[in-house]
Amino acid sequence: MIVFDQVYKKYPGNITAVENLSFSIERGELVFLAGHSGAGKSTILKLIAGSLTASDGMIMVNGIDLSKINQNHRTFIRQHIGFIFQDHKILFDRNVFANVRLALDILGYSEKEVKTRVTKAITSVGLEHKINVMPQELSGGEQQRLCIARAVVHRPKILIADEPTANLDRGNALRILELFKMFHKAGVTIIISAHDENILGDYGKRIIRINQGQLGS
Repeated sequence: MIVFDQVYKKYPGNITAVENLSFSIERGELVFLAGHSGAGKSTILKLIAGSLTASDGMIMVNGIDLSKINQNHRTFIRQHIGFIFQDHKILFDRNVFANVRLALDILGYSEKEVKTRVTKAITSVGLEHKINVMPQELSGGEQQRLCIARAVVHRPKILIADEPTANLDRGNALRILELFKMFHKAGVTIIISAHDENILGDYGKRIIRINQGQLGS
């Protein structure tokens, strides 16, 4: 599903975030990217999502070489990817339902399909009783579940999460990991970044360790 082949990513000022990185992720895998803050995990996730382009090397996502497609094609590919951001990017001026439906509105779904899919996504993360609540009334764990519902509402093939448990207590973190496990069982390819390997427990069936933009040990 995902292949990195000698990938480099440099930011302005000749700052190297990813250096000669090669790995592959099979369709349907649940994989953790582990490493300290600033190791390059977020950059890798954004490269997979196509929101960043590699400075050198090849990245294949679902059989497509990202270096050989234009921006319109990148936008199409992102329709098959769900991204859970580290800073949530929740819209606090609208309720839970309206936050989750946004992606479907952009993709042009009918009102009937929007209602069906959004209700199912919200229910899948256990927020059905708060469907009309404003985000600021949710706890930290509930806000993260809202982000997951928003990321899966369009039924992506790949789900990417950037430090989804970083600001949660252990109980809420484990509940979030259980949700990812559920989507993984449904066949979704999942890549999760985490700096605290202690929270992974039995979930880390495969861990790719990143150190200074390279494979670590």
